[in-house]
Amino acid sequence: MTKTDGGFEPIFCTIVPPHILDRLSQREDPGLASAARKTLERDAYERTHRRLTTVIGSPSVLPPAAAPTDQPQRTIYDARHSTELPGEKVRAEGGAPSRDATVNRAYAGLGATFEFYLKVHGRSSIDGDNWPLDATVHYDQDYNNAFWNGEQMVFGDGDGEIFLDFTIPIEVIGHELTHGVTQYTANLSYFGQPGALNESLSDVFGSLIKQYTLGQTAAEADWLIGAGLLSPIVTGKALRSMKEPGTAYDDDVLGRDPQPATMDDYVHTGQDNGGVHINSGIPNHAFYLAATTLGGYAWEKAGQVWYDVLTGGELKKDASFVDFAKLTVEAAEARFNEGEELKAVLKAWEQVGVRTS
Repeated sequence: MTKTDGGFEPIFCTIVPPHILDRLSQREDPGLASAARKTLERDAYERTHRRLTTVIGSPSVLPPAAAPTDQPQRTIYDARHSTELPGEKVRAEGGAPSRDATVNRAYAGLGATFEFYLKVHGRSSIDGDNWPLDATVHYDQDYNNAFWNGEQMVFGDGDGEIFLDFTIPIEVIGHELTHGVTQYTANLSYFGQPGALNESLSDVFGSLIKQYTLGQTAAEADWLIGAGLLSPIVTGKALRSMKEPGTAYDDDVLGRDPQPATMDDYVHTGQDNGGVHINSGIPNHAFYLAATTLGGYAWEKAGQVWYDVLTGGELKKDASFVDFAKLTVEAAEARFNEGEELKAVLKAWEQVGVRTS
């Protein structure tokens, strides 16, 4: 269970935005529409369940006292296409690889995320105190999503028509687990600009985890979120692009990627909690610009600045883009003085139209 004391407000976060599933649910193809509707209904149920659990409160479960803080504590479960969580335990920490590639990808992705936060930021798991990393695979039938529910990761297999197995992109695993990091640090609200920042931070660190695992520089990275998740029949490369928001897909079935890259195209909407998955493209692009301007490994400079803001205690739950941008400027100056890092951060926010002064 999740700790709900100390001001934590666990939220239900999915990798596939509702606007994509909404569009799929309206298709004439009964197979595509049915899978999308079922996913939307399941997401709505899980979201409501999360809110009720948060309101009622649930007992805290802390990591075992003897667990070493420099080693992950992973457990993979198999829902066997049911919706009962967590499911049957199929691989524990240190256990032999499974014959199921999905199980092994989930196990490896959890480990890669743990290693990134420990080696790069000195953080032991999502809460800083070696929180056990649990994941359930093969969730539901034709489930077109993956989510963090405040307690664990859950992966669907996709419908096989539009979406493939959700354990394929490592950045999806890193993205969802970073929602847990945000939960235990800034605890950003999940609506409007703070919600878009919540989503953006998960995209930023999801991408950095992939880059770190592959040993890629900022110039070598693809800056895609959900690469390899779309089936070959879809005209698209991912769910989102940090390099070029609005270009991840342009498909007859999915429609066109609606993400803006700058404040000039900010989307005002009441859907998706005020467009949290859409307007996250703006801070996403700011990070991409800062990281590629600085070059080298993105987690060493731009990533450190963003992490300092996330965990520094000054980022408020209801922070706007301007609030966040100003804190990144302060963090860049505090960590790197008035060097190229500060200039890159200032320029990046200027390019996306977010004020820093």
